[in-house]
Order: sequence, then C-alpha cells, then structure tokens
Amino acid sequence: MNKKLQHIALALVAVLLINFVSKKVFKRFDLTQDKRYTLSPISKNLIDDLDDMLLINVYLEGDFPSEFQRLQIETRQFLEELQAENSNIRFRFINPDNIRERLVKKGMMPSQLTVEEDGKLSEAIIFPWAEIEYQDKTQLVSLLPNTLAASQEAQLQNAIASLEYSFANSINTVLTTDKKKIAVLTGNGELSDIELYSLLSDLGTKYRLAKFTLDSVAKNPEKAVSDLTTYDLAIIAKPTQKFTAEEKLTIDQFITHGGKTLWMIDNVQADTDSLYNEGKMLAYPRDLGLTDLLFSYGVRINNQLVQDLYAAKIPLATGNVGNQPQFQNLDWFYHPLVGSNPNHTISKNVLPVRLRFATQIDTLQNNIQKTPLIVSSVLTKLVGTPKIIKLSSIAEEPTQEEFSAGNQLLGVLLEGEFTSAYANRIKPFELSDFKATSGANKMILISDGDFGKNQILRGQPYDLGIDKWTQQRFGNKDFLLNAIDYLLDDNGLISLRNKNVQLHMLDKQKAYAEKGTWQLINIIFPLAVLAIFGLIFNFYRKKKYQ
Repeated sequence: MNKKLQHIALALVAVLLINFVSKKVFKRFDLTQDKRYTLSPISKNLIDDLDDMLLINVYLEGDFPSEFQRLQIETRQFLEELQAENSNIRFRFINPDNIRERLVKKGMMPSQLTVEEDGKLSEAIIFPWAEIEYQDKTQLVSLLPNTLAASQEAQLQNAIASLEYSFANSINTVLTTDKKKIAVLTGNGELSDIELYSLLSDLGTKYRLAKFTLDSVAKNPEKAVSDLTTYDLAIIAKPTQKFTAEEKLTIDQFITHGGKTLWMIDNVQADTDSLYNEGKMLAYPRDLGLTDLLFSYGVRINNQLVQDLYAAKIPLATGNVGNQPQFQNLDWFYHPLVGSNPNHTISKNVLPVRLRFATQIDTLQNNIQKTPLIVSSVLTKLVGTPKIIKLSSIAEEPTQEEFSAGNQLLGVLLEGEFTSAYANRIKPFELSDFKATSGANKMILISDGDFGKNQILRGQPYDLGIDKWTQQRFGNKDFLLNAIDYLLDDNGLISLRNKNVQLHMLDKQKAYAEKGTWQLINIIFPLAVLAIFGLIFNFYRKKKYQ
C-alpha cells in the first residue's frame, strides 16, 4: 500500500512540475517542411520593440468558399505566431457583410471569385483585407494581392506565401516615425503630377515625397547638390528636354553620395496623339544628353524600338453598327507585354508589365553587378529610328522569321560602387565635396518613360495597374512599388517576398467524378470491419468456452 501511495505522490509531483515548467518555458514547434509557421528573424526584430497595443482587424469571416477558408486558417495561425512573439499584438476576425460600404470607402475593394462545387460554377464575393491600427495610424493589408498565377489555387498559394511580407511590411509602415525621402525630379519635361498620381499616392503612405526641380542648378549649383543629397531616392520619369552638364553633375553627385535612382527613360520620341489622330507618326531619337552619364554606370540605351509578338492590346474602331463605331482590342507589337524576372525579389509573382515604345538596353563590362528585371520574349523585332509608324500596320500578319531578334533587355538593376562620370573630366562647376566613387549603391533603369504613367479618365487619374479601355491588368504598379522598396530597404524586409509555400490542393474534378465511389467506401468499409471483428470475436469466444 505504501508503494502505491509513493507512486501516486510521485506522479502528482511530476504533473505539478511539468505544469510549472510549461508556464515558465514557452515553445512552439513548426513541423512543416517549408517552415511556413516560423517567423523570420526580420519579423521578430520588427515586433520585439513594440511597447504599445497593435490591433489587427481581419475581414475574412463569414460564409465563403472552402478553399479560401484555408487562407483564413493560415492568416489566423500566422497572427497567433506574431502574438506569441509579442503580447502587445491583438487581432480579431470581423464579418464584413454589414459594413461593406464602409470598407470600400476605406479602399478595401472586394474580390469576386469563381467557385466550383459539385461540378457547378458559382460566384462569391469576399473582402481579403486586414487593417492594422497602432496609436493614431492605420494601414491596410491586402491578403489576396494580384499575382502571376495560372489558376485560382495558385493565386491562393501565392497569397499564403506572401502573408509574412504583407503583414511585416505594413507593421513596419505604422511603426516607422522617420520616413525616407523621395525626390521626384522636374525641370526637364518629366511626367506631370496627375500622370504619376497612381504610383505616388501609394508611395506617399510609406515615404515622404517632394518635387525637386533641377532649374535651381543654374542659380546655385553647389546648393542644389547639397539639397538633393538630403533625399534617399530620386525618381526620373520620362524627361523630354536635354540635361545640361550642370544638371548631370548634380545627379551624378547625388548617386556617388549614396542616393538611389529609378530611371524611366524614353530615348525615342513617339507621339501617340499623332498616331491616333492622323493614323501615323514619326518616331525619332531623342537626345537627352544622358548617354555619357549612364555609360559610366555600365549601361547604354539604344535608339532601336522593340516589337514583341507577346504584346498588350489597344482598342481600334473596326466598323460601324448604325451610327455607333464598333471597337476591337488588337495586339499592338510596339507595346510589349513582358513577364518580369521570376527569380528576383522585385518581380517575383508580379503580373506581366506593359511597355510602350520601349528601346533596347545594352550592358557594358565594369565592376557593377547587373541583374535583368524586364526581358522581352524571344519573338522580337528591332526597328531602327527615325521611322514612320502607321497604325494600319496592326493589320499586317507577322511572320516568325521577321520576329527573330531574340530576348531584349528592357529593365535592369545595377548594384555596386559607381564611378562618377566626371572623375577624370573637367567639371562644369567646382564642388567642395566632390566624390569620384560611391559606396555600395543601387539603381534601376527602365527603357520606357511611360512605365509609371497612369491614364486619365474624365479628368481623373486611373489606376496604373489597369488599362482604362481594355480593363486588362498589368504589373507595372506592383513592380515599381517593389523596386522602390528594394532600393530603400535597409532591414531586409523585401527579402520576405522570396518565401515559398507548397500547398496540396484537392483535385476538384477528380473528387467530383469519384464522389459516389468514396461515399460507398466510407459507408461500407466501417461496417465491413465491424462485421469481421464480430465474427472473429464470436469464433474466438466459442472456441474458448467449448
């Protein structure tokens, strides 16, 4: 009896000890092969210093398709990981059915999904959004971003893989008090505010934006250099007027002093208004005076236009029905539709981007690392300029022999220590703080000045990612936002976009075809096992007691 009491007492002590240790030591184990429930060190460092409550409202609640319940579950489990890391993080799931109008006004647009159940297709609307509230700041998180996906299941997989980046990026935005500064250069005929509105309005939620006119260089060049170097990044969007030597030195010194640059350059003048109004236009080289500057950084933009058989569509009137013109969307080979580099953080899972009258980029051998970001298909044709381009050419049947120029580079990332274009040249003005080489730096060059230009509809800016005529979606906006995040990323957040998750989805067609078979198995198999067990049991019992 004493031994039994000892064993019971030891068991009780062991249970109490385990409970005490489990309260003091907390550990979660991620047994998934892709470690989807393991927070990266970047995310942990981001939320470790969070000392005030951060509330996350998730609008994935209610009745919606079963496959998107997976997104709800994965989102909940990820937020539980965040909460386990820092108890100041709170989250709740809210049914959006009664507050749809309010969510739309905040910018949370619903997604319309095609759902297949029992072999039938139906439509469903969900709000795949979350809203982060911290002190007096709010930030929206898209849980179903527009990505390059062959199916709805693949899009769901991309969304789940992007959860950590989406939340970490938005949390970083609300926690950051000292925003980085972006200069939008003007003074050389660049794109107007309304033409860049779609891009700049999104950038404004995360960065401080300001215009910087290079006209000030003529009055006080050294002060202009000093003022420009206070910015972290400069956007140069479709300049149309030639840069002076003083302006080029100002940009050059901004780069050698550590400033990042995003170039969107048209090296060919192509007036699309003339094309639509007169049916033809003259495309001719545009001299911006930037050749020597870019050459010193290891790139050159040529004057050859790129035609690609994989092209975006433009609407054209093809006839009349009564007094009403009939429009048809036709492929326009001067507007390449290009898939971005699938292996780079900037362009991974981004929809194809549209370029308009883009020209070829050459890279030169130097110490700068060059990463292709935008590359055409192999079915291309190079068109020399000057050249009269006729709209009627859209009706001409292309041949594969004609479009055999191969892949053409249209966008490139440059990383390394840049050498000043004025290191061994006479400078247009003297600088007390001239730098011949930069430290580690980055820039991106795109050979299409309209790459970041949004369309205008009834006097209002249209979304950069959608064509107002064809409603076709493009990845230009997401590409540029990712590019700027990459250029200005000091803590490695953008690298979270490389996370991969492999989901094993149910084959719906096979499940529907074999539905009856599996229902029969599920009914008969348990009964058969029970019957066999009963027969064996009765046989054993009779044999034992005979």
